Amino acid sequence: MATAFYIPSVNLLGAGCLSEAIQVVKSRGFRKALIVTDKVLVSIGMVRRVTDLLSQQGVASAVFDGTQPNPTVANVEAGLALLQAEACDLVISLGGGSPHDCAKGIALCAANGGGIADYEGVDKSARPQLPLVAINTTAGTASEMTRFCIITDQSRHVKMAIVDKHVTPILSVNDPELMVAMPAFLTAATGMDALTHAVEAYVSIAATPITDACALKAVALVSRNLRKVVADGKDLEARDQMAYAQFLAGMAFNNASLGYVHAMAHQLGGYYDLPHGVCNAVLLPHVQHFNSETSAARLGDIATAMGVDTTGMSATQSARACLDAIRALSSEIGIPAGLGQLGARAEDIHVLSTNALKDACGFTNPRRASHEEVMAIFHAAM
Repeated sequence: MATAFYIPSVNLLGAGCLSEAIQVVKSRGFRKALIVTDKVLVSIGMVRRVTDLLSQQGVASAVFDGTQPNPTVANVEAGLALLQAEACDLVISLGGGSPHDCAKGIALCAANGGGIADYEGVDKSARPQLPLVAINTTAGTASEMTRFCIITDQSRHVKMAIVDKHVTPILSVNDPELMVAMPAFLTAATGMDALTHAVEAYVSIAATPITDACALKAVALVSRNLRKVVADGKDLEARDQMAYAQFLAGMAFNNASLGYVHAMAHQLGGYYDLPHGVCNAVLLPHVQHFNSETSAARLGDIATAMGVDTTGMSATQSARACLDAIRALSSEIGIPAGLGQLGARAEDIHVLSTNALKDACGFTNPRRASHEEVMAIFHAAM
């Protein structure tokens, strides 16, 4: 059976690569960019840095800073209206997963028409989106290089998973110099998001030797560097390694897809507007405990990548060691222990579970779950 492998055609990584990215934008003849970002990055001067670099190259820009932490249908519509009013021929996303996903929604609708809800699911669009350059300021979501776009439909209180080859950016940028200002809690949350991507991709039923290699290397890099960057955000070497880690994890899940951790976390984000990376971190050991019945050996590989000596352990023992290592890392970097601490309510679990089973991210989980089993995982994570 044929296997497709999706990734942007150009990817820049390393300290100082932002300037090179702007040169690429100029060389491709773009005239005016819509910069999709948030108000925080405007306030700290990062957006001005990018607009100045564009201006120096003769590229005009307009700024949409209305992206919410969990971008909504309304955010996409507002950004699209600005893009059309300003006659932009390029979209630049600046930030973490939220601006990237919002920008993807804008660019996809600009090229295909309709509303973003029309593209919920897998490969629903007919044409590639308006060209998108994704400049990353966090190390976790990998949205700057994936074909995944997550948009909240507030009318239904759900996060829509749009998985579409046409939302892949033409250029991704991971400059660790843009990441040093990330606060410790955001660093922790996005780092655990990267770990979750790698773990879910490795146990996915769509995993391949290529995605396996990317996932395990990502796990190792997160395990070695996440504690360092949470403790010292100015550690540029550790930031650089985390940028590579999240990029490798993105390569893995962009092609092997994900599992029930993301399917369930999306519902928590859509229902309560909770931070995605934190929800993933809390759910990760509980979902993998459920998966260990079929994926114990693979979880043992992850334990080894996390630095656990699994010599002499059975598959069951090494899987348990993997879960212990995940919980220990989460605890050490300040991730809450349960969903209840985040404001999730037990009385909502029935509807959260119903919606989770509809999420496209769960289709490649290695073990199928009933509604009752998903509810049990949610309850265990409370």
